[in-house]
Amino acid sequence: MRLVKKDQAGASFELPPLPYPMEALAPRISRETLQFHYGKHHKAYVDKLNQLVQGSGQQDATLEEIIRSATGALFNNAAQAWNHSFYWQSMAPAGTTSAPGGELAKAIESTFGSQENLRQLFRKHATEKFGSGWTWLARTRDGLLVVRNTNDADTPLRTGDTPLLTCDVWEHAYYIDHRNDRAAYVDAFWSVANWRFAEENFRT
Repeated sequence: MRLVKKDQAGASFELPPLPYPMEALAPRISRETLQFHYGKHHKAYVDKLNQLVQGSGQQDATLEEIIRSATGALFNNAAQAWNHSFYWQSMAPAGTTSAPGGELAKAIESTFGSQENLRQLFRKHATEKFGSGWTWLARTRDGLLVVRNTNDADTPLRTGDTPLLTCDVWEHAYYIDHRNDRAAYVDAFWSVANWRFAEENFRT
């Protein structure tokens, strides 16, 4: 979906470019964090995925197909590659998408009572999540909005839910900027949340 293969069959997965310059999210999320998080961590997942997929019988599968069927290290690296690509698009420079609108805004009001209630619930999930993982705003197969945590590399793709936004709560996502203050990082994430991207996902 967001991490594509080269044109020829059996080609390697590619690390997609960031949708903005590395300094675009500063001071909420620094250039240094993106240099390490995107340039080191995300790249490592893609590189390892390309190693593991060879000889797996899934060389011609899409990334989503691998995520839905694989186990162990192949799943972990495929899902982390996908999750990170989705995470980068879940953010945009501050002020460019300040609040949800349209049908998504109506659904948020109906489900959570207000956008502020959603923010507080998302913050609670993200800050209270024990260990590594992700916090998602997603739409279930029944059309309901939910805030959910997943452990480690897990993703809503495995349950058939549609992710709208995600926040990476692995320590490498925030330790350079905020040390162990995950709550400050989650607040920083919320201030650069890409609501246009969330609205596009909601309409699919």
